[in-house]
Amino acid sequence: MRIAAAFEKAKAEGRAALGIFITAGDPDLETSRQILMGLPDQGVDFVELGMPFSDPMADGPSIQAASLRALKSGTKLADVLALATEFRAAHPDVPLILMGYYNPIYIYGVDRFLDAAKAAGVDGLIMVDLPPEEDQELCLPARDAGLDFIRLITPTTDDARMPVVLANSSGFVYYVSITGITGTRSASADSIAAAMDRIRAASDLPAVVGFGIKTADQVREAAVHADGVVVGSAVVDKLANSLDDKGAATANSVSDTLALAKELASGRQRAV
Repeated sequence: MRIAAAFEKAKAEGRAALGIFITAGDPDLETSRQILMGLPDQGVDFVELGMPFSDPMADGPSIQAASLRALKSGTKLADVLALATEFRAAHPDVPLILMGYYNPIYIYGVDRFLDAAKAAGVDGLIMVDLPPEEDQELCLPARDAGLDFIRLITPTTDDARMPVVLANSSGFVYYVSITGITGTRSASADSIAAAMDRIRAASDLPAVVGFGIKTADQVREAAVHADGVVVGSAVVDKLANSLDDKGAATANSVSDTLALAKELASGRQRAV
């Protein structure tokens, strides 16, 4: 309900919804907690909270490094769920989506994880490495538990494959605007527009674009065509650039990261 309500609110206000990705525990739990708690006040409509993993194969160097910093600081899946619980208590209406890879959930236990995620107030999951052929592993149990399972559509997803990918998806459709890993290139407005048309022809869910959006101007360009825009690597890079030479947070880490989120949110409004 929170995800649908966020997109309905953005649509009523004539804009796209902005999502920001951060990695839980990067560079430590307290710093990521302060950033997480502060994002809604910067105009962020929903948050994707990364669950750190040692082999994030879909992610580029920036988010790979963030995962490694989080793991080095000792962040575990239970810590991610604790952050989610605190976020939900502070922000009862802002959607929170956990994004990551299946292995940590499998080790934790699927049923145990879903129970904990639901109790924490998590709204949805994005699992990069679980194709629809594996829906029985997590997608269907998540849906049964009341969590949205958000699917990725890529530039190489053809018309025959798209209905298969979207069959059990919910929440929104996440369009990966580039081929390859996150944070390495940016997509053109024309290619985003064409992709949004294809997705809307196949699904009634909100169509969101990410994986190639880095600046407020790019948010503004994408917002013309998409129902939502996600920025990840640029935010992670801003945090990384604030760290000291040992990779520890500094006095500017939280404020710099939140300032970028606020700047990105300025691009949500569509030109009239």
